[in-house]
Amino acid sequence: MTLIGGITGFWIIALLSSADVGETKRNSLNEPDVPFPPASPTAQNLDNICNLGEGRPRYPSSFFPRSRVSHFRRRGNAINRLEWWYSLCCSGQIDQMLCCAQHAWKESLSQFCTEEFSTMTAAYVCCGKTGDARWTCFDRELTNPNYLPKPDYTAPPIPEQPGFIFNVNTC
Repeated sequence: MTLIGGITGFWIIALLSSADVGETKRNSLNEPDVPFPPASPTAQNLDNICNLGEGRPRYPSSFFPRSRVSHFRRRGNAINRLEWWYSLCCSGQIDQMLCCAQHAWKESLSQFCTEEFSTMTAAYVCCGKTGDARWTCFDRELTNPNYLPKPDYTAPPIPEQPGFIFNVNTC
C-alpha cells in the first residue's frame, strides 16, 4: 500500500512541477523564455519597431518565478525599457526616428550591462566588451531581427521607463 501511494505521489509531483503556471513560459531547461538580445534598429526594421510594438512580448514581474532567475529578469527589464523608449522615439519626427531608436537601443543595453556588473554572477558576454565590439556582439545572434510580433499576443501594460533623453543634435 505504501508503495502504491509513493508512486502515485511521485507522479502527482512530477505533473505539477511540469505544469505551466501563470504567465511564465519556460524553455527546455525549465528557465523563463526571454529572447535576448534585441536587434539593433535599422532602416529595414524601423517600421516594425514603430508599428508592431504591441505584439512583441513584455515581461512583467509576474512572468518570472520568485527565485533563481535574476539574469532573465534583467533581460526582461531591458526589453521592457527598450520597448517603452521605442514608443517615445516613434512618436517623434520621422527623420529622427531611426537615430532615436538606435540611441535607445544602446542606452537600454548599457543600463543592462551596468545591472549585470552590479551582481555577484557572471555578466552577459557582450557586456565585457567595449565600444563598437559591444554593439556588434549584441547584434550578432538575434532571435527576432525584424521585430515581428508574436501571433495572437497583445503586450500587457508596463510601467513608464524613465532614464532616456534623446538629443536631436546627436544625429
